[in-house]
Amino acid sequence: MRGSISRRLAGFLSLLLIASTSIHSQTPGSFYWVNFHSPKDQDIVVWVTRSLAVEDFTAIREIGVMYDSALVVTSLRATPQSPPGDDSFNVWNVSLINHEVTPLIKGVDLRWLDFLRFSAGAPLEPTILYDNCRECAPNTYFTAFHYDVQRRQWEARWIQDGEGIPVWNTNHPAGIAWTQVYAVVTGGNGIAQVDTWNHFDFGRGRPVQDTIYRYDVDPFSGLDRTVMLSGKDADATKAQLCSAQDAVTGLARGQDSILCQVLLNSSYRRRPSTSPGGSQGQSAPPGHHVGH
Repeated sequence: MRGSISRRLAGFLSLLLIASTSIHSQTPGSFYWVNFHSPKDQDIVVWVTRSLAVEDFTAIREIGVMYDSALVVTSLRATPQSPPGDDSFNVWNVSLINHEVTPLIKGVDLRWLDFLRFSAGAPLEPTILYDNCRECAPNTYFTAFHYDVQRRQWEARWIQDGEGIPVWNTNHPAGIAWTQVYAVVTGGNGIAQVDTWNHFDFGRGRPVQDTIYRYDVDPFSGLDRTVMLSGKDADATKAQLCSAQDAVTGLARGQDSILCQVLLNSSYRRRPSTSPGGSQGQSAPPGHHVGH
């Protein structure tokens, strides 16, 4: 009798162990998108749905899994009569261990882009463009999602004030000529970074203002890095941005601006024929501003 009870107890404990680990047994180390119609992914779908039960959303759009965390996209429809194109979205980290949920990004018009590598030896990361509002003059932002091994969760990169990298702004103050140029570029090593250039011309003889930023990942610490460039670094980045050198397809804008045309034309005139590509000039035709 005692042996029978022991066997039953052992069997019951085995069932508990299988149930508690079933989520993780189907989660490989490499990233993959869950197939909502696949029986082998249903435990993930159920787990995520239960984890988000108290959150405000209309539908779960995507679930991406890496190790023991899910990168989840939900959509929210204002009313049942609202068109799907007006949906907003949220991106969440959902733990596959304890149902813990962490909001990462929210906005409208989510566009999934290429997987990019931001650090040598690190996995490729999913990237997005999105807008902050629909019934307004929207700002467009870029971010990437990476799995933090130490914290065992997904995180969004370069977040400031709840948003990713500002790459395009349509709300321009009156009286200011605002030119924007940006590109996601990869060097010879295939490591991606984001460069942005905002050029402000205030007119009436006032000096122009340039802000040039580089967003990348520190190769030593692995932490996100935001650097405002100046001097020769800024000049080289302007030339690279305007020429779209090493730019990722679909992730560059502003190269057709008058600002870039002036910069590249003046650079070409000043560059000796023996100099390598990517050099930049400083001259500009009369009446044009090219900031330094």
